[in-house]
This record gives sequence, C-alpha cells and structure tokens, in this order.
Amino acid sequence: MASYLFDLLVKPDAFFQKKMADKENLFTPAKIVLAGAILGAAGGYLTSSLTAKIMGWAGLGTSFAVAFSVIGAFIGIFVTWAIVTGIFYVISLVFNGNGSFSRCLEVIGYGFLPRVIGALVTLVVTVVYIPLITVPRIAPDAVNNPQALLGATKTLMSDPMMIQFSRITLAVSIIFLLWSAYCWTYGMKHARQLTLRNAAICVGVPVILYIIYVVCAMFLLYALVWG
Repeated sequence: MASYLFDLLVKPDAFFQKKMADKENLFTPAKIVLAGAILGAAGGYLTSSLTAKIMGWAGLGTSFAVAFSVIGAFIGIFVTWAIVTGIFYVISLVFNGNGSFSRCLEVIGYGFLPRVIGALVTLVVTVVYIPLITVPRIAPDAVNNPQALLGATKTLMSDPMMIQFSRITLAVSIIFLLWSAYCWTYGMKHARQLTLRNAAICVGVPVILYIIYVVCAMFLLYALVWG
C-alpha cells in the first residue's frame, strides 16, 4: 500500500494511467480525504484555542466557538473535495473533456494525499508553536467593547511567535497545495482524456488564483490589524 501511494506522489502520470483500467472506486480517495479531515479538525481545535484563551471567561460560548471550528474544519475538506472537482470538471468542458464526474471525483480525492501530508506537517508545527504564543486576555466587562477586542487581536497578531507560525503554516499550505495540483493535473489528464497542457490549465488557473487570494487575504488582515 505504501509503495502504491508513493507512486501517486512521485509518478502520478503512470499511477493514474493504471487507475483508468480499473473500475471507478471512491473508497480509497474518501479515506485519504477523511484522514485530511481528522488532521484538519485537530489543527482547528488547537488554533481556535488561541481565541478561546483571549475570551477564556466566556465559558460555554467559547466552547461552542471551538466546537464550530473543529466541525467546520472536518466537514470543510469534504466540501472542498466536491467544489474542487466541480471547478476542474467545468473548466475541462472548454477543452471537450471526455469522462465522468465520478471519475474526476476519484482522481481529485487521490490528489489530496499531498495536502494530507501537509496537514500533518501543519499539525506538528501547531503543536510546537501554540505553547510559545503569548495570548492576551480581555476583561469580562469588555465583552461589548470593540476596541478591547481589537486591541487583544493586535497584540496576538503582533506576537513574534504568532507571526512565525502564520508564515510557516502559509508556506506549508502553498507547497503541499502545489504538490496536490501536480497530481491533480495528471489525474484530470487521464480522467477527462485531456492533453497535459489543457489539464494543466484546468488545474493551474484556479489553484494559482486561490494562492493569490490567500496571500493577499493574509496581507490584508495584517494591514487591518496593524493599521
């Protein structure tokens, strides 16, 4: 099984070419995505604990916020699986792609493997950095004070360890997303019977736009906090 998945990571063209000879099967891709969901939920729990510490006095409300983050992170990857497949499938229509949506869902699920590895790396980084981040707390009587909340957020985002943590996790996310995009390109090539160029356009354009969006959103967040 390990060598089987290793081929997916380093030789996706050959891997997906062989997969096309098999009957469509979403079981293994679903397990890969499930692993990512579990790791994402664990990471969501740890990172949401920062906000929980800021408003630690809030009790039950904070618990709901943490639970919401965990559930959202768990379900989010399955939603992403479907959305990503849909986007690639629709773009492939421009190139007269030929192949079922379920086959695309299968290959995109397999292509999530690098992102799962990235989620594991991110989880390790989170475990290391979270205890090092200084988290400010706001007083109970400041619950309706936007300035107090903004001040605490600025303090948190300005913490040197928080800055390092954000940069590292962003870099890890982008690196492993690009690795997944590499696998998805060959998956779409075979699933939709496209040329490598057209498959690269189907995958590359939305992935690059997403990366630009994420990077810009982070810069905007820090600009708003520090501004």
